[in-house]
Parts: sequence; structure tokens; C-alpha cells
Amino acid sequence: MLELREVRTLLALGEELHFGRAAARLGVSQSRVSETLRGVERRIGGRLFERTSRQVGLTALGAGLLERLRPVHEELAAAYAEAVALARGAGGTVRLGFTGAAGGAYAAGLIRAGREHAPDCELVLHEVACGDLLGPLRRGEVDALVVRLPIEEPDLTVGPLIGRESRLLAVALDHPLAGRASVSIEEAALETVFALANTAPAYWRDFHLPLSTPAGHALRRGPEVRTCQEILTLVAAGVGVAPLAESVARHYAQPDVAFVPVHDLPAAPVALIWRTAQETAAIRALARSAELLAQETRQA
Repeated sequence: MLELREVRTLLALGEELHFGRAAARLGVSQSRVSETLRGVERRIGGRLFERTSRQVGLTALGAGLLERLRPVHEELAAAYAEAVALARGAGGTVRLGFTGAAGGAYAAGLIRAGREHAPDCELVLHEVACGDLLGPLRRGEVDALVVRLPIEEPDLTVGPLIGRESRLLAVALDHPLAGRASVSIEEAALETVFALANTAPAYWRDFHLPLSTPAGHALRRGPEVRTCQEILTLVAAGVGVAPLAESVARHYAQPDVAFVPVHDLPAAPVALIWRTAQETAAIRALARSAELLAQETRQA
């Protein structure tokens, strides 16, 4: 028999076809995804995925298994959420944290979804400073947080994925890369990027504002920054360039900054997280609303 975590791992890997992206989506390490897959394949007695150094693909056996597992998993999740709501009630208040205008857009979507799917759950919004990303959650100032992954913390639960953002390079309008259709992050190897002053784990900072390229080329370290506005102001002044998520371009667009797609950086998943020990029925109801919102978004 398969454990639920194994089913989730197989489904995530089947949709992403990339171990790193599947791991980020699940909020676990890439090695955990690999170990889980090997264990399932060993018990089944056949390969579910073909993987090389360049790509991951489903075998016929794997495709058939995932086709059967997907509706079963969705039904199980729905049945569990409904049972919990009936047994414990989904009423209550959740203090929902978000960061900046980009995070606020996701919070607004959760409010709309909550009104439809969890009307007894009241959401109270709290904007969280970029420089203190996980602090308010750990101090109990908010109950749940909309955040970009990766988050791999033993005391925090990573809930449903509610968005996925491509990566862009912010450059000054007169920068040589400004007119390009897309760029490789390796082309920024001679550029200055900004260090992020943040209480988030180092792996989170390295993912979102890396100081080296995937090929190992070091990027010049520029001034330390705390907010998106500080980053874009320095970019506009020609001090450096900045890898950013696409929602930053939508919500912080400036006439003197160009945003160029980066084709070789992984997308940034966005999810709802909360303190595992303080999980409540209201948080579970909000998480279910987030899951349904994500499904509706994918189907739109």
C-alpha cells in the first residue's frame, strides 16, 4: 500500500517532471523526493519515472498509476476536509500575514475563496515586513502566512500551493539587457546584485536573490536591501540588477526599470504556511479554500 505522503510526492513529481520543483512544491528536500520515489518503485517492482541528467519523464507504468491515483487523492482530501469541518466546526478567526502588494493580491484571492468555501472562517489581514518574513508567524502575531517557497522548517507546515511565478531580471532601461526577449542568469555573472536583509533562512534568500549562478559564477555583492522599492530604486539608478518574481513587475512596475524574463531560473512557488503546533480548524478551512482556489485558477 502507498502512504499518503508517497501519493503526494508521486503526483507532484508527475506534474512538475523535475525533482527540484517537486521538492519546492512539497516543502521538502530534493533528496527526500528521490528517496520516496526509489522506495515506491522498489516495492512495486518497476520504474515509474525515467530520469537522466537532463530530464524526467513518466514511464507507461507511472502514467497509468498516476491517472488512477489523482482522483482518489482529490476525493480523499475533500472527504477529510469535510469531516473535519463537521466534527470540529470551521468557524473562527485566522490572522493572515502577507508581504507587500504582491502578497496582498494572493491574500485578496484567499478572502474571496474563503467567503465561498469557508464562510464561517473570518480572515484578519496583517502586512508582514519583507525584512522579518517568518518572525511574525513564529512570534504568534499571525496564524498563517502567504509566502514564496522554499520553506523547509520543522515547526512549520507548508500548505497548498496557490501560485507559481516565473523569474524576471530587473535592469535599468539603458542597460544592454533591457531590450532582450529573455536572458540567462549566467549573463548576470559580471553584474552587481543585492544582498537581502531578511530573517528568512539562508536557503530562502539564496533562492530569491542568489549571489552565484547555477554554473557557480559568483555575482558581485551590492548594497543590502530590505524592500522591493529599495531594490527597484537601486536598479533604476544603475547600481545593479535583481532577479525577482513576476508579481513584483505587476505590482511595482516603474517607467525607468525593465523586467526581462530569465529562462534558466526555477519558478517561485507561492503557498500558505502555518505553525504546525498551532493548527486549528479555521486554518484547515482556510487551507482547503486555498486548495480549491488553486484548482479553479488552473482550470480557468
